[in-house]
Amino acid sequence: MDMTITSSAFEHNGPVPKLYTCEGQDISPPLAWSGVPARAKSLALIVDDPDAPDPAAPRMTWVHWVLYNLPANSTGLPEAVRSLPAGTLDGLNDWQRVGYGGPCPPIGRHRYFHKLYALDLVLPDLKRPTRKALEQAMRGHVVAEAQLVGTYQKGR
Repeated sequence: MDMTITSSAFEHNGPVPKLYTCEGQDISPPLAWSGVPARAKSLALIVDDPDAPDPAAPRMTWVHWVLYNLPANSTGLPEAVRSLPAGTLDGLNDWQRVGYGGPCPPIGRHRYFHKLYALDLVLPDLKRPTRKALEQAMRGHVVAEAQLVGTYQKGR
């Protein structure tokens, strides 16, 4: 079975509800996953937007959430997660803070990639890594990955 990540709040390639954005309550959406390989020792989650600042002329990928060392036997995160599973560590998003930062595109409809990685180890404490630092630490240790894409455009 392949590893999958889903949300009960939106379909793959579907719109992210306003509740989970800067125009709503800016809370994390519910996420669920399955099919984590038996040899996985931990999971990592990165949520980012490759369409920043303008989907017509993207110049950067904006990072919304970085988590790692999620337990390999975990099956998801609830809406508006406040208490992370035991052992889970935060990284820094591009607002230079930990935790979830919802979609808030300045222009156009952006895509938000919720990327789940199964790793063959539990990472050391990386002291609030950026996405780039986490990806470097994961290199050579990813045994499976899955992604869920949501889209969002601010109301007019």
